[in-house]
Amino acid sequence: MKGLAGVRAGTMMSLWLMVAATAFAQSGTSATPETGALDARAMEKLARTRNCMTCHATDRTLLAPSYRDIAKRYAGQPAAADELARSISEGSQGKWGKIPMPAGLQLAPGEANSLARWILGMAPAPRS
Repeated sequence: MKGLAGVRAGTMMSLWLMVAATAFAQSGTSATPETGALDARAMEKLARTRNCMTCHATDRTLLAPSYRDIAKRYAGQPAAADELARSISEGSQGKWGKIPMPAGLQLAPGEANSLARWILGMAPAPRS
């Protein structure tokens, strides 16, 4: 613990969220109803920490499309998670208008994949 002396609580929380998101991404398990809300809150906090929510919101357009609109566009596409994770990591231009999305250089390995799956999980359930 001596090496952690002086590290701010916010930094420690960011590190914890990064580790948790990476572990969740690598686990390949889905959230249970009991943990789904906790996971969603942790992913939203990760999105805020990584400045994604500066331009995006869950349910409304800010400078960029809402996460729900993104989820609707990618719904049912087999490679959606990989494509979205790549856009999060590398940035994109022209997919949603003229404003480019900058690359997520501050993301740790696995975070883009976790964020992509979280966003895609916001798609409305298909109608039967």
